[in-house]
Amino acid sequence: MTTIDETRLADDGRESQANDMEGAEITLAFEDNRYASLVFGLYDQNLAKIERRLQVICFANGNHVTLKGPADACEHARRVLEILYGRVQLGQTVGLGDVDGAIEECARQRSLFPEAETGRAVFEHIGTRKRGPVRARNLAQDLYLRALKRYELVFAEGPAGTGKTWLAVGHAVSLLEQGAVERLILSRPAVEAGERLGFLPGDMREKVDPYLRPIYDGLHDFMDARMVERGIQTGMIEVAPLAFMRGRTLTKSCILLDEAQNATSMQMKMFLTRLGEGSRMIVNGDPSQPDLPPGQKSGLSEAIALLAGVEGIGRVRFSEGDVVRHDLVRQIVGAYERAGREKSKSGA
Repeated sequence: MTTIDETRLADDGRESQANDMEGAEITLAFEDNRYASLVFGLYDQNLAKIERRLQVICFANGNHVTLKGPADACEHARRVLEILYGRVQLGQTVGLGDVDGAIEECARQRSLFPEAETGRAVFEHIGTRKRGPVRARNLAQDLYLRALKRYELVFAEGPAGTGKTWLAVGHAVSLLEQGAVERLILSRPAVEAGERLGFLPGDMREKVDPYLRPIYDGLHDFMDARMVERGIQTGMIEVAPLAFMRGRTLTKSCILLDEAQNATSMQMKMFLTRLGEGSRMIVNGDPSQPDLPPGQKSGLSEAIALLAGVEGIGRVRFSEGDVVRHDLVRQIVGAYERAGREKSKSGA
């Protein structure tokens, strides 16, 4: 926990162009120096992120940190630091993405519960035995996790780096560990992303592994490697190309289709009709990055449009601002989206 040593209004000491800015100064003292250093980050990079995002100044000294700036921003930063300290106490790591998530969560928390104590749960979370609780980092992820828990079929569309696949795999693993489902079926269309890979050597699993590696990475994040291998050997976990779904009825399963923008219309219809009793289905993709041959329509966009009015289906849309992978990824996605909009306008 943290203690507030001092909170006082003071002159910010900086001249603005027209008027002096009056601000607040808050000093926090953390009980454990080791935990405090983890909260501050390597070379205080987490504090630097808070400074940029909230327009405050952070001075760290041992287990103390002093916040200076507008009163609301300082209070926001205080809540963020206390949330991060609580997570470190639970053994969780704190990176730049977690700082962004805590900032978003605090903003959401204060809008819903202005008088609430710091740490009150607002954003939805999932939990697995290996990873522990994983909380949404922004409103889109919060809506996504809530949709996954509410609906039997969920569509998620948006750019790379928003956590669509990772959170879906984590949710699937949590359902398996809770006994809500008996199997995980994780799939992707085996479409080459602009490259001709040719004939791949090895057995069937070795041939398709390059296409499915992101899903394996997610599994190993949420499950022990030993459990993943055992699950694959026993059939409790199945990672397979989309084409292998034909003719099957999948009951008591959590079924994930990743990179669904590369599924054709016929493949998407085939996949959606595999949904059996007691199953959950998640369909993820980025409509702006299809790898299908020119002129071939993406089954993801078509399915979302056709099923828009069907009750019991969840849909979540991520945007450029929801990218959590890396600050540069957010800027890259934004640059491409702006270029696409300008091209559309000029073409029109």
